[in-house]
Amino acid sequence: MFTQTQIEKYADVLMWGLDTSRLSGFHAGDVILLQYDLAAVTLAEALFARIMDRGMHPVARMIPTFRMEHAFYAKADEGQLVFQVPGQATLNENLNGAIHVLAPESLTHLSDIDPKRIAKAAVARKPLRDILVGREEAGDFGWTLCMHPTPELAAKAGLSVKQYADQIKKACFLKEADPVGKWKTLYAEAAEIKAWLNSIKPAHYHVESEHVDLKVTPGEKRRWIGISGHNIPSFELFLSPDWRGVQGVYYADQPSYRSGNYVRGVRLEFRDGEAVSSQAEEGAAFVAKQLAMDKGACRIGEFSLTDKRFSKIDTFMANTLFDENFGGAWGNCHIAVGSSYSDTYDGNPAELTAERKAELGFNDSALHWDLVNTEKKRVRAVMPDGSAVTVYEDGFFKN
Repeated sequence: MFTQTQIEKYADVLMWGLDTSRLSGFHAGDVILLQYDLAAVTLAEALFARIMDRGMHPVARMIPTFRMEHAFYAKADEGQLVFQVPGQATLNENLNGAIHVLAPESLTHLSDIDPKRIAKAAVARKPLRDILVGREEAGDFGWTLCMHPTPELAAKAGLSVKQYADQIKKACFLKEADPVGKWKTLYAEAAEIKAWLNSIKPAHYHVESEHVDLKVTPGEKRRWIGISGHNIPSFELFLSPDWRGVQGVYYADQPSYRSGNYVRGVRLEFRDGEAVSSQAEEGAAFVAKQLAMDKGACRIGEFSLTDKRFSKIDTFMANTLFDENFGGAWGNCHIAVGSSYSDTYDGNPAELTAERKAELGFNDSALHWDLVNTEKKRVRAVMPDGSAVTVYEDGFFKN
């Protein structure tokens, strides 16, 4: 799938992503979690060596196999379902970075599990995630994420393994002589668009496509961010809106695999910031249970746009990392129901308390689920005086 040269380039890109994700950078002595699926062990080995070469301390952990994960959710009693590994909180409190290398061998192995059991375990783990969010807000933690091809991913995407791997190579610029240099150029180009978007101060954004008619209120003290090293690849620019101002209809024409379930054609209607109805062409019951995971699961935590000039991803990849960055003919818009990103706060995120986040309309949830629309669309910034500026149309930012 990958030559050794491409593995080494991929590892270099991921280290650039990690470095870029934390403004204060990384130093000798930092503790880096290296989490990986078994199928991606070769890439994990290359990353382990680079972390060691930098004088940092890798903590290597293999992700449980899909059989282990199914056994957990199928067999766990109430105590096992919410059990947390002793010392995990302490580790999180001392992590400076994390690299997640995903290579799933199954995408539907939890389809026979009650989603409520999955949700209960996710809610129990949320305090561990909150530790890392707090460390990131304080500038003490950065992370990146990538995907390694597997036969299961390829099959679910309707591609051969070679075709799937070629999409990753193209998206991550692994066939370029200097892929890290390519990412640095893209980073600079995106910075210009973000500066333009952040100079506009709309009352709300109006998203219109064949099946979408949605009003998204950015809220106070928000900024557009993206292409910051956190995901490889990442071409999206996004913000976490004030969930309370979301109104209208959103439709995800792109399918989604989540927690071992397949979902297609999700339609959500929002009123006063909450999804008051949900439909799906496939997986409707699963969608409803996800939205009921906790109080914030039915609210929006992210609003995102991808410019097709950046993204070379032009096919469904059966994986959110790639699908939320789809370029194709018309780019994409996506929302995430569930948790918000505090780094979209236009200020020092370290100053944000839970009370201040709630006051500003940052959503809180154990869920974060990206739902993607690839239809031809227009997004207008509607100003307080009622005038409007088109910021995105036919797959392009209009700066």
